[in-house]
Amino acid sequence: MKTILCLTMLIMLTPQNQTAVISHEGAPVVVVSYKWFRDRQSITPVPDSIAPAAAMIPQNKNFEKNRRANTSPGERDPNLDTIDGRSAAMEKAVQESRAPKPVDGFAYRAKIHNASSKLIEIVFWEYQFKESASSTMISRRQFLCGVAVKPEKDKELQAFSLSGPHDVVSVNALAKKTGDTGEESVVVNRVEYADGSIWQRKDWNFGEVRLSYARAVATPWGTEMCRGL
Repeated sequence: MKTILCLTMLIMLTPQNQTAVISHEGAPVVVVSYKWFRDRQSITPVPDSIAPAAAMIPQNKNFEKNRRANTSPGERDPNLDTIDGRSAAMEKAVQESRAPKPVDGFAYRAKIHNASSKLIEIVFWEYQFKESASSTMISRRQFLCGVAVKPEKDKELQAFSLSGPHDVVSVNALAKKTGDTGEESVVVNRVEYADGSIWQRKDWNFGEVRLSYARAVATPWGTEMCRGL
């Protein structure tokens, strides 16, 4: 849990520091393999508040004792009639309405290798889909991940999205009427290291995802590794 909190703070703060030296030379991360598939996951909501503890009232002192001695059907707990008791009941109802439900979506995976001599902490990457014939970009899914990848080690990036591989299908693709889903590839756009240095792909611009980045880090992170941009 401590590691997750540290990575969350880094994700929230690091990109704001534009004074860091950004390198465009070489490719410090190698994409070893990648895949996507349909998946179903439960997303746990973040509680807005915690229900207050019930107030101590005089009836509490003798309620349990009398209840055991003189139990009658339908007897009501006096705590339920206090202000705190009613507030707790309302809060419980609200939280139950927000209980996580299985959501159908798509899982995106990419196994990467840290070819540098430095510890990686944050990775910006994307899953690209192109038409086979023209290599025209059909769609792409961008993700932000808080991970710890040691030098010369591998790590599988795991992301979940409600958006599938293709936003649109071209007229040419429909005319072919084949099972060809086009070309797929994974590209690493930006890598942030534990020492504060940054590598970024030369033709990628952080400004293009600034707003989606702000939304991604607007709420506390749970156990998820990546979030969509």
